[in-house]
Amino acid sequence: MLIILILIILFHVAATILLLVATIHNAWWVVSPAGRDVIYTDLWYSCNATCYSIENSHTTDASYLQAVQATMILATIFCCISFFVFILQLFRIQQGDRFVFTAIIQLLASLCVMIAASIYTAQKNSFHVASLQKGSYGSSYILAWISFPMTLISGLMYLVLRKRK
Repeated sequence: MLIILILIILFHVAATILLLVATIHNAWWVVSPAGRDVIYTDLWYSCNATCYSIENSHTTDASYLQAVQATMILATIFCCISFFVFILQLFRIQQGDRFVFTAIIQLLASLCVMIAASIYTAQKNSFHVASLQKGSYGSSYILAWISFPMTLISGLMYLVLRKRK
């Protein structure tokens, strides 16, 4: 039982780290113009040698981008909260009970990251100026999609898991 508990905790921590990196790192969109520096774009900035804000990111024209920002931040917060709730429930719930509250919070994190990555996929051309539209998805975008099934599986594990001695 101890080995399973350690594996579940490590799986949760790995999902949390992936979410943090996907939210913070500046590689959601990568543009490699010929003869120029590579431009990395995240949810807030576009960077090559220097960083500058994404155009119109604070207007209603970029409401999709704001939704991606909010849901990725919420996913990260929910994932961290569910970890602490799991640790608390480990010491508080009765033997034989399930970690339902932890599972619900983790499944909410999974839903948030899925919504964020889906919106970014559907609206990627509306976020960027014309010069940045001919690029490709970056590592942070891929990490966001990888963290979706990890948080989903983690939430389902908590739903099935029972407390034992």
